[in-house]
Amino acid sequence: MSAPFRILFVCHGNICRSPMAEFVMRDLVRRRGLAGSFSIASAATHDDEIGSPVHPGTRAVLEAQGIDCSGKAARRLRRADADEWDLFVGMDEANMRDMRRQLGRGAEGRCRKLLEYAGSERDVADPWYTGDFEATYDDVLAGCTGLLSALVAREGAGGRG
Repeated sequence: MSAPFRILFVCHGNICRSPMAEFVMRDLVRRRGLAGSFSIASAATHDDEIGSPVHPGTRAVLEAQGIDCSGKAARRLRRADADEWDLFVGMDEANMRDMRRQLGRGAEGRCRKLLEYAGSERDVADPWYTGDFEATYDDVLAGCTGLLSALVAREGAGGRG
């Protein structure tokens, strides 16, 4: 890949699912020697947790996998993000609706749901409500693995995104 491909993961508060996806994806690309080929971050569709650190449940699941997420603070999705990122990846249908509304036409066609990349139409369950951070991790890992495979295959075929 030439210029880094820019991926923004999005969920409601940016403390559970989207930062989990951000740091899992960073780890996957690092392990494949592709860290320089990607720019990866995450954001929230709502203001509830802006400035908050990663949820302790997410942090614990990531640490168990040897993934460090220290220093991450929740941030809000902005309309300007439509010009700064190549792909927006939401965790559930509500995120998808909010992303499309907040980003506007500038991001049209570049919003996808994470589990599409794992061959599923399901939402990634929100561990804020379920308390099951391990199940969320399994979904996030499956989605991110599929996403990376899809991006590497497209790049190999000469495509982007």
